[in-house]
Amino acid sequence: MLPILIASDHAGFELKKKLETWLREMGYEVTDLGTESEQSTDYADYAHPLAQRVSDGVASRGVLLCGTGLGMSYVANRYPRVRAAVAWSPEIAELSRRHNDANVLALPARFLSEDQARQILQTWAPAIRRSRISSRRRSSGKTKGSS
Repeated sequence: MLPILIASDHAGFELKKKLETWLREMGYEVTDLGTESEQSTDYADYAHPLAQRVSDGVASRGVLLCGTGLGMSYVANRYPRVRAAVAWSPEIAELSRRHNDANVLALPARFLSEDQARQILQTWAPAIRRSRISSRRRSSGKTKGSS
C-alpha cells in the first residue's frame, strides 16, 4: 500500500473525509492528521504536523485541504524539502508533480466538488517528476542567468 498523509481545517473537513475513504479504496494507506469536525479551527494547527512529517522524511506525500488551499500551502512551504502546490484542476496538479516535484497538494475545498477533487488527486498522486536535476535547480533558485 502507498502511504499518504491527509489533513484539513474545518472548511475542508467534509471533503477530506470523502477523499480519505476514496484513497483507501484506491489502495493508499491514509494517515489522517485532523481535524475531526467542522468546528472552526486554525488551518496552521493541521498544516504544521503534516509538513513536518514530509520534511523529516517520515512520509513522502501529503494532501492538505482548507477553504482556498492557500493558507495550508503557505504554512507547508515554510518547511525544508516540502513543495506544496495549490491545485484546482487536474492539469495544474500534473504539472505541479512533473515540473515542480510537488510532494504536498493543497486543495481549495470551498471551490471543488468531490468529483473534481478526486480527478485532481487521481492525476497528481501517480504523476512522475520530470527530472530531479531541473527540479532541484528550480527549487534552489539557481537557474540560467542567476548568480
